Amino acid sequence: MSTGVQNLPRVRASELVGRGWLNTGGRSVTLSELRGKVVVLDFWTFCCINCLHVLDELREVEEQHRDELVIVGVHSPKFEHEADPDALAAAVERYEVRHPVLDDPDLVTWGAYTARAWPTLVVIDPEGYIVAQMAGEGHGSAIAALVTDLIAEHSAKGTLYRGSGPYVPPAPVSGTLRFPAKALVLPGGNLLVADAGHHSLAELAPDGETLVRRIGSGERGLVDGGPDEARFSEPNGLCLVPDELRTPLGYDVVVADTVNHALRGVRIADGVVVTLAGTGRQFMVGGQENVLRSGHVDESPVVPGARLVPEVNGPALPFDSSEDYPARIVNLSSPWDVEWSPELGAFVAAMAGNHTLWAFDPVAREGHGSVRLLAGTMNEGLEDGPGTAAWFAQPSGLARAADGTIWLADAETSTLRRILPEGGDGVEMRTAVGQGLFDFGHRDGAADQALLQHPLGVATLPDGSVVVADTYNGALRRYDPATAEVTTLAKDLAEPSDVLVEVADDAVHLVVVESAAHRLTRVALPASLAGEVLDGGAHRVARPATDVGAGPLRLDVPFAPAPGQKLDDRWGPSTSLQVSATPPELLLSGAGSGTDLFRDLVINPEVTEGVLHVTAKAASCDEVPLLPNGEPDPGVFPACHLAQQDWGVPVRVVPDGDAGLTLPLRG
Repeated sequence: MSTGVQNLPRVRASELVGRGWLNTGGRSVTLSELRGKVVVLDFWTFCCINCLHVLDELREVEEQHRDELVIVGVHSPKFEHEADPDALAAAVERYEVRHPVLDDPDLVTWGAYTARAWPTLVVIDPEGYIVAQMAGEGHGSAIAALVTDLIAEHSAKGTLYRGSGPYVPPAPVSGTLRFPAKALVLPGGNLLVADAGHHSLAELAPDGETLVRRIGSGERGLVDGGPDEARFSEPNGLCLVPDELRTPLGYDVVVADTVNHALRGVRIADGVVVTLAGTGRQFMVGGQENVLRSGHVDESPVVPGARLVPEVNGPALPFDSSEDYPARIVNLSSPWDVEWSPELGAFVAAMAGNHTLWAFDPVAREGHGSVRLLAGTMNEGLEDGPGTAAWFAQPSGLARAADGTIWLADAETSTLRRILPEGGDGVEMRTAVGQGLFDFGHRDGAADQALLQHPLGVATLPDGSVVVADTYNGALRRYDPATAEVTTLAKDLAEPSDVLVEVADDAVHLVVVESAAHRLTRVALPASLAGEVLDGGAHRVARPATDVGAGPLRLDVPFAPAPGQKLDDRWGPSTSLQVSATPPELLLSGAGSGTDLFRDLVINPEVTEGVLHVTAKAASCDEVPLLPNGEPDPGVFPACHLAQQDWGVPVRVVPDGDAGLTLPLRG
């Protein structure tokens, strides 16, 4: 097995070129003025959940080394909407990015650093030379170790400069809501809003404007307790508990607490918050600490006010997706929405962070609850069929129809999909609207030709049709299953992320969560519910194609564990590589899964262009210190880390194309 260590030549970093800068007080930043600092370039795009995970991974090292380290976000957009400078400014504020951000809509700096995936990290030493490049998430510990080593090395050489960097914090903003995400109607008629930017829940009067109370202190964190002491971290989805379960369970609303990787319960009477599922740690695909040993974790209800830091007193168990687990001992990954399914007897959670759907049974295990993987392979893409074989890409919105169907807004594939309970514990997936990871737009008409752009919310209308919060198109779209047609109900909205349906006196109104406008907006619908037929065009993700030759192509994914870590093969191979292509005919051989981080492919000379899909994973653990007798210290339990990345590499087959393709996972 090859780890593919990449020894980078001593190459000076390219200058940072783009349309403009954010978080710098309006001034431009050059690498020459950052000389003397350790610099980390974070190539990101704000639609990408992996990029958002990296922002969180980097927060601690950024705060710890403010005087020696400068992180520069290089925003290289995937979707058309993300190239809008106002949308980028809102995203930088929304996700509390506390470092300079270069706006790179034309992918100039992206190309200069040969980035091929979101996210990509590049580390530059204080003398201006590139020392490492890595793709994907899970590199937080590697970055921290490398930064520490570079600070020590260049402090000794006298080439390190300590002092303030170019970051200028934005002016504080105020308002009742800040980037609201989802909403629901409470039994008394008030509205409960997941106020993600304020890390809390806001209860509003029926007018959608008057603040009744706030649940959560407003500080980012994972703390249970009363409404003034509880903490959330960018909450999103909300779901009412069925009437018959509220009293025995002791809570009325389930919250998808996204950045805490948890499901929380809220009792409306007094605003008390409890944690229902999750540990506060992120599920890492292929990682070995996703399920903690149940005998060593307290599953009892959390004491109000207690901070949730589970104690691990033994090695982690490997995750078995065929089992139900106690809900409080399983790591989740960025739950974005949640919906009750009577057919499944469970809440369905859209787990955006690892492209899956999970089921949370609140009454299992004597009321402590259980969780299980409901659908998804944790590969990113668009595949229908049985839940166990289906692929998703950041599932983000859920709504149950009267017939038991659960409609799903699958954001990164820009699709509307159906979750069909099969009876028992299984589900079937079917796509109604959308084409896949690389195709998007605003096109109405026949569903098999219609296009969406990164939708985040969905709801059902009285006639059985579906309304989609088509977020990056700033629109509400309607899909009619009876005619398989798509129309536009409303447009010119500010990143609608959810929609509620109100029916009164035979009139239908929609309450739209306009996330980027920090408000709820009511939209009246015509009696026919028909909407307009619009064609705003079709788009594909625009990235430079890599020229490859027909015939043999060597794919290499360089990886080496961070200092102080080693590959973790306790539960089997520590690395995996999966390769496929669009169209499939692009590859004559080499598709499929394996454990080596290299692959010999054969490119079809009769296919002129396509996309190579590559998924790589590598698990490593901290090395355990040895006792004097040479045995590992039994009192030390190593932390485990997972580096992972999905690439979609556009390729063009040309006579003089390359015979090798390198995608550094870590180098």
